[in-house]
Amino acid sequence: QVQLVESGGGLVQAGGSLRLSCAASGRTLSTYPMGWFRQAPGKERECVAAISWTGGPIYYADPVKGRFTISRDNAKNTVYLQMNSLKPEDTAVYYCTSDPRLYTIVRSPTYWGQGTQVTVSS
Repeated sequence: QVQLVESGGGLVQAGGSLRLSCAASGRTLSTYPMGWFRQAPGKERECVAAISWTGGPIYYADPVKGRFTISRDNAKNTVYLQMNSLKPEDTAVYYCTSDPRLYTIVRSPTYWGQGTQVTVSS
């Protein structure tokens, strides 16, 4: 049983920063790629960023390139999403994800957290 628990969401003004954290438990995911998805109201879920098990970023969505940074600490079974220069269009529920396969982590990950709300006010 895999559990992913996100934290760090909240309300921030445009231009501000937030850091999301995702703690994994239930099994060691240090060899799994991990990622972040988001879903805004009325929109489909989209992959925001993904990272390999070695810690190398493997994907950033175009709207977040240069503003968001994904990282991980395998010793703590934790993945992070540093979000800078936030915009109102970044408002969404952000989900932590994991999957054994690189191909799947950005498309249809197996494991999902419960999500954390990020709201950016203008």
